[in-house]
Amino acid sequence: MVNARDVRSDDLRYLAALADSGRLITAAKVLGVDHSTVSRRLHALENALGIRVLNRGDDGWVLTDAGRDLLEHARAVQRSVESVAQYAAASRPGNAAGTVRVTAADGFGTTFVVPALARAQREHPELNVELVTGARELTLQAGSFDIAVTLGPPSPTRLYVERLCEYDSAFYGTTEYFEEHGNPTTLEELQAHRLVFFIDAMQRIRELDLADHLDKPRIAFSSTNIFAQLAAVRAGVGIGLISKFMARTMSDLHPIAAEITLPRVPVSIAVREDTMRRPAIAVVREALHREVRSRRAELVWATSVDDLRSATA
Repeated sequence: MVNARDVRSDDLRYLAALADSGRLITAAKVLGVDHSTVSRRLHALENALGIRVLNRGDDGWVLTDAGRDLLEHARAVQRSVESVAQYAAASRPGNAAGTVRVTAADGFGTTFVVPALARAQREHPELNVELVTGARELTLQAGSFDIAVTLGPPSPTRLYVERLCEYDSAFYGTTEYFEEHGNPTTLEELQAHRLVFFIDAMQRIRELDLADHLDKPRIAFSSTNIFAQLAAVRAGVGIGLISKFMARTMSDLHPIAAEITLPRVPVSIAVREDTMRRPAIAVVREALHREVRSRRAELVWATSVDDLRSATA
């Protein structure tokens, strides 16, 4: 029988750290100890439990079946320790310290979230930030984020949600593409062109639904990554539906001749309720709002499609 007093909770943190990298040296750096300490503590964990949790593989250490079963318990201990540290840092009056994890889409995250986080860190040096980007649906898994910057109308959720901003989009191509294939002046003409867009099954932003404008869109290149889409459009693969704030950074991209008014895409902030009282969360939220307020002209056209043409002429 295993005696719970013989199992050190800290050893479970060592197991979680090694599971992430498979290497003692990397785990030791994360934990702030030397690799011999990691090895010694994991051996102690195995002795206390009476089971083997790790095997030496060809490219590092791998978990045994028992180790994989134990890993979620180890991660729970790891999360608890991190939460206690963040709570202690946040409990100091007016102190925006600790780690804030933000999730955002690739393009918006790079263009607006990164400068906002940099501003927050300049003003609060004890603040640490983690940014997870990707065109993926918001997950409500506990501990996966502190603040989520989401595109499109937010889904029903128990999270605290607030509107951050909105942005305009248009169909763009290059001069070389238009010279070779023509510049569509109507939706009917656009129907005949190759398009660059998100992978259809993974595109969940209603405002960017091509089916609202084209009967049978000819998707020639699709990707979950907006930077890959931009590269494809610039390479002449086809015409892309690109946000204003991304297209404005590419001098070789121009809107098509057809005057098509697209709905603006809303951007929201979602925050876990259990983190709302942390000063660090308030600091990051305010930094995000300040960033988009000061750069609104990059996000939307003032009045109409005419502004698009004058801004990109």
